[in-house]
Amino acid sequence: MLEPLRQGLPPLDPAAASDAASCSLPARYEAVGDARRFTRRTLGQWELDDCFDDVCLVVSELVTNALRHAMPTNGVRAGEQNPPVRLHLMRWTERLVCAVRDPSRDSPVARDSEDFSAESGRGLFLVDSFSDSWGWHPMTESLGGKMVWALFRLQPHPSTAPASPE
Repeated sequence: MLEPLRQGLPPLDPAAASDAASCSLPARYEAVGDARRFTRRTLGQWELDDCFDDVCLVVSELVTNALRHAMPTNGVRAGEQNPPVRLHLMRWTERLVCAVRDPSRDSPVARDSEDFSAESGRGLFLVDSFSDSWGWHPMTESLGGKMVWALFRLQPHPSTAPASPE
């Protein structure tokens, strides 16, 4: 699932993640607030409060795009087994990945000529601006849909950073 995240970096093995958390999100716009609260709580537990603003902005955009552009037009039926949108947060020593799974296999498209005064359409530009890299890939046939991800490079925690020579 994380193969496309390499982009010149050593491979990310999901089993080697120091921390991972995920949550299901309902198919309604209030889910964006749920995703922000989940992100704040998770980053706080991981002592990554200092990167919350950028990560939260990106999570909000990825979830909003999933809800706005990837949901089936016939909506979601009550009691469906698999919620249509899922947020994943995974942390390695020097990297954090935010990934949003949705039911569409359509490519997320960043517009070349963005109208920055427009009410919508800036989401992927913001994701690109605030994360170190982002991308997407289709899920397996059995899972369906796609995963859109954003990667953040983390600063070493002061307690784990090597001591500077004096």
